[in-house]
Amino acid sequence: MKNVPPQAAMKFYLLGENAAVMQSCVALDLDCQRRIWAMAQLFLSENQCLDVVPGMNNLTLIFDPELQQGSALLERLMSLWERIEAEQFTPREVVIPVQYGGELGPDLAHVAEHVGMSEQAVITAHSAAVYVVYFLGFQPGFAYLGGLPASLATPRRAEPRLTVPAGSVGIGGQQTGIYPAQSPGGWQIIGRTDVRLFDVQRSQPSFLQSGDVVRFVAVDATQQCGVEHA
Repeated sequence: MKNVPPQAAMKFYLLGENAAVMQSCVALDLDCQRRIWAMAQLFLSENQCLDVVPGMNNLTLIFDPELQQGSALLERLMSLWERIEAEQFTPREVVIPVQYGGELGPDLAHVAEHVGMSEQAVITAHSAAVYVVYFLGFQPGFAYLGGLPASLATPRRAEPRLTVPAGSVGIGGQQTGIYPAQSPGGWQIIGRTDVRLFDVQRSQPSFLQSGDVVRFVAVDATQQCGVEHA
């Protein structure tokens, strides 16, 4: 077994009557996060919990207290954490087509000026990076992506927009992300995708999931026709 953080680095506790939680006590570490995703993947495959929610440095299992005992789930979490390794997690790779600039990316010129690049250089750098979904939040289906090149970091807008269209791809500080639904927002919008990030009619409403590897591909309007994933 490789170097595995001691169990003491994790807290295991019940949250109410139907949730078992495992929470890291240390700073964010990708290897630790991948082990959490591996555990989430295992519980999802067993289909025994009502919901499996991997978060930043934590994992929450929602269960039916009439069918499962919270104490038993906590014991299982503790036992698995001692044995599971990051390599046991198999990420899904998702390719998302993006139209950069123009009316769909009204802040691309500002980002280019701020970072001292041409607009094309910003597009090239943004689409060349490999991103990882750390967790979902803010609004249903909104993925917090790690991996934005430091050279593209740009502060949020001084005045947030009242309306940001669904599918807008933005940069906010040292992060990039996609707005799943129309909403107010202060990120610098550099493009848009037609991929539907959240749909309640799907068996899995959120298109992106924690642990996914995401790549953006620059396209024109005629190429906005779907995604590839493994």
